[in-house]
Amino acid sequence: MARKNLFEVSEAANEHSAPEAPRTALVRPLMGMERPLKPGRPVGAISQSLENINSRAQRAEEIERKLAEGQAIVELDPDLIDQSIVIDRLGVSDEVQAGLVAQIREHGQQVPILVRPHPVDGGRYQVAYGHRRLRAVTQLGRTVRAVVRNLTDEQLVVSQGQENNSRSDLSYIERCYFATKLEAKGFSRDIIMASLGVDKAALSKMIALVARLPPEIIEAIGTAESFGRQRWSELADLLEERGKLARAMKAIEAPDFAARTSDGRFQAIYELIKTKAKKTDAVAWIAANGSRLVRISDSETKTTFAFDKRVEPEFAAFVRERLQALYDEFQKR
Repeated sequence: MARKNLFEVSEAANEHSAPEAPRTALVRPLMGMERPLKPGRPVGAISQSLENINSRAQRAEEIERKLAEGQAIVELDPDLIDQSIVIDRLGVSDEVQAGLVAQIREHGQQVPILVRPHPVDGGRYQVAYGHRRLRAVTQLGRTVRAVVRNLTDEQLVVSQGQENNSRSDLSYIERCYFATKLEAKGFSRDIIMASLGVDKAALSKMIALVARLPPEIIEAIGTAESFGRQRWSELADLLEERGKLARAMKAIEAPDFAARTSDGRFQAIYELIKTKAKKTDAVAWIAANGSRLVRISDSETKTTFAFDKRVEPEFAAFVRERLQALYDEFQKR
C-alpha cells in the first residue's frame, strides 16, 4: 500500500511568520475509511506526524495482513451457506434463540460468523462457527456478516471448537459428543485436542463416556448445561444395570418428556433409574382341580412363568410346544 502521504504536513509548518494553519482534516483512505489528521501549531503538527507514523504504519499493515488472510467482513446471503461438517450442538432452546434474534434485530449482528468456500459446491459456503447467528439473521430476513477464509477440514473444526471454548459455549456432554463425532469422521486425536483445548487424558475420558451412553439418550436429554462429567458418569453407571436402559428408553418416548427443560430431562431420567424397580409379589395360578401349577411374577420389563414340575412334570413341555399356536391366536385378536 502506498505510503507517500504519510509525511504530508501543512505548509504552515515551514513558514514561521504565516498564520496558524486551519484545523482541517488531512485524510488517507484505508479500506474505504477516512482517518483524519488534525494539525495544530507548526511544531505540534510535525511532532504529531512523527509520533503517529509508526502507529499508522502498523495499523495499515494489520489491515493488509487481515485482508491477505481473508479477514475482511463481507455480507452474504444465508441461503448460500451450509452447516459445518460436524455439528457441535445438541440443540438450542427456543427461548435462547428468540433472545438472540431480538438482540440482532435491535443492535444488528455485532460479531461476524466464520465461513469457508464450500469444498465441493462452487458458489456456496460452509460455516466454521456462528450457526446460531446464521439462523437468527435468516429468521430476520437479513444478510449475514461473515469472514471468508480458505480452511482445510482440520482448520475448520479447530476454529469451530476453539471459538466455542473461548465463549464457554458448549456444555460438557456437547463437548464429549462433538469429540466423538470428530473421531468418527476420521480426525486425529491431536486435531480433536486442539479443537477442544483438552489434553490426551481428558479427551480419552470424554470419548469413553459417550461410548457408554446410547446416542438416543444423549440426544433426547440434550445439552444439560448444569451437569458435568461426574453426573453423566453416574448416569452411565446406572444405565448399565440390568433393566434400567429399557426404563430410560421408555421414559424418553413419553409425550411430556420433550416439554421439560434439558436439565429437567436429565434429572427425570436420573431419578427414574436411580430408584429400584418396583417388584410385584409372585402369584400362583391354580388349576380347576386345585393344583398350584404355575407361579407368575411381574416387573416393569418382563413377566415370568415358573412351572412346578413336582406337581405336573409334563405341563411345561406341553405349553412350550403350543407357544407358536398361542402367539398366532394372539396375533389374530
